[in-house]
Amino acid sequence: MSTIRQISIFLENKSGRLTEVLETLGSGNINITALTIADTSEYGILRLIVADPDGACNLLKQRGFSVNLTEVIALSVSHQAGSLAQVMTKFSAEKLSIEYMYAFCLGEKAIIVLRTDNRQKAMEVIESNRFALINENDIKKI
Repeated sequence: MSTIRQISIFLENKSGRLTEVLETLGSGNINITALTIADTSEYGILRLIVADPDGACNLLKQRGFSVNLTEVIALSVSHQAGSLAQVMTKFSAEKLSIEYMYAFCLGEKAIIVLRTDNRQKAMEVIESNRFALINENDIKKI
C-alpha cells in the first residue's frame, strides 16, 4: 500500500506556537511540502507533509510537542477545473467518506492529501481508476 506519512501536532491555540514548530523544523533543516491547520477555541491540529517525517517527529518530540505520525493518501491530478470532482465521484460511488483533505498546486498538477474512513477500499478505487499515487520518495523531490 503506497501511502505517505503525515505529522499531526496538537498545539495550544495561542500566539507563537506555530512559529515554534516552524522554527524547530527549520533548525533541523526539514523542508515542509504542505500544511493545514484545523482549530477550536482552545487548541489546533497542525498537519504537515515533510521530506523527513521520522526526523521531524523526533525533533518535535524532543522539543516537547505532542506529535503523531498518520498514514494518508496523496494523489496527483491535473490542475484543471473538475479534476478533483472526477476523483471524488469515484470515491462517492464506493461510499467512501473523506475524513479530511487538503491540496496544493504544483505547476500543471495538483497534489491532494486525504484520509478516508476505509484506506484499503480507497486504494482499490485508486488502483482500478489508475489515479496517480504520490509516495514519500516523490515528496522528497518536491
